[in-house]
Amino acid sequence: MTRPSHILAILLGCCVATAGCSDRARSGERRTARGEGALVGEKTATRELGAEAEGRQSHPTAVSGIWIGPAEIAQLPTHGRYWDRLFQEAQAPAGRPDLSDQEEQVHQRVLAKALVFARTGDTKLRFEVIDAVLGAMGTERGARALAVGRNVLAYVVAADLVHLPPDEDARFRDWLRDLLDEKLHGKSLRSTHMERPNNWGQHAGASRAGIAVYLGDRQELERTARVFKGWLGDWNSWSEFEYGDYSWQADREHPVGINPAGATRDGHSIDGVLPDDQRRAGPYTWPPPHENYVYGALQGAMAQAVILSRAGYDVWQWQDKALLRAFLWLQREAHYPPEGDDIWLLPLVDHFYGTSFWDGTPTLPGKNMGWTDWTHGRHAG
Repeated sequence: MTRPSHILAILLGCCVATAGCSDRARSGERRTARGEGALVGEKTATRELGAEAEGRQSHPTAVSGIWIGPAEIAQLPTHGRYWDRLFQEAQAPAGRPDLSDQEEQVHQRVLAKALVFARTGDTKLRFEVIDAVLGAMGTERGARALAVGRNVLAYVVAADLVHLPPDEDARFRDWLRDLLDEKLHGKSLRSTHMERPNNWGQHAGASRAGIAVYLGDRQELERTARVFKGWLGDWNSWSEFEYGDYSWQADREHPVGINPAGATRDGHSIDGVLPDDQRRAGPYTWPPPHENYVYGALQGAMAQAVILSRAGYDVWQWQDKALLRAFLWLQREAHYPPEGDDIWLLPLVDHFYGTSFWDGTPTLPGKNMGWTDWTHGRHAG
């Protein structure tokens, strides 16, 4: 499957029009006058070409693999507790894919099969993955964007790992192209990513990024990166989100997905807060209430970041290491470490930031991705 050898980065300097920013209601909803069709276009061609012409900034070199590449997989162990759990999961029947079920775990089992195939070359597992990937197509009809955003990414990564036969790959690509704009309870994956600054938008964005890389669609990937950088706090990149209650925002005139570095309120740090998910626990109060929606959003955001970083974007440094600051706030200020199916995030944070959040406990698969204790964690044999 052809991948671009590098991703040309567009200078993220074009100003994004905002509707009634200074006069927005306390509810915080900012809506554009454009419909879904205009949003799908994501600005005019003139603006995008103008931004590209202004100049380009250098990015780290892109590497192969949407989530992980063959050379990396070849170095991973085939023994130890992380491998044993992954291998055991890969031997179980995949089950029936259903992208409309946001609690579905079939996608995680299919991902496990693809990872074990990539490490061992077990062709039986490859054929099981191919069947599951093709079986997932069409099951998104009538679904919420959150369910599809959570589920489809693992199938895309699995397809990337096993390399679909040409005819099946062509069918899968056609379906993925259509899926980006398919109406899912009124919104598509693309428009959900562009409008919703919470767990919905981040899961949709992760799947959008994975699809863009799989298709080799550089323009789609660049647009995805712009929206993600805007969510991290760069208003010049993207600011067309529709926010809810502003209680946890550091700056109500410039609401963001992750509060900026150094932000405080009433003498307390809110640097790194995810305001649009933290608000689900209620208005601002101290000590901060615990609300699992923040980790739901971080599952999507971290998956999005891994994909974009492999494509050549320096996401881990964006907005003063916004993703790291989010985890630091949850640990140090909220005293709310991840539990259950959120723990798989910690090996990723440690891997990319050099932190030591993860204690080595085997992780559970997450809502969209998983098995990071084996793919990205520390290994003791």
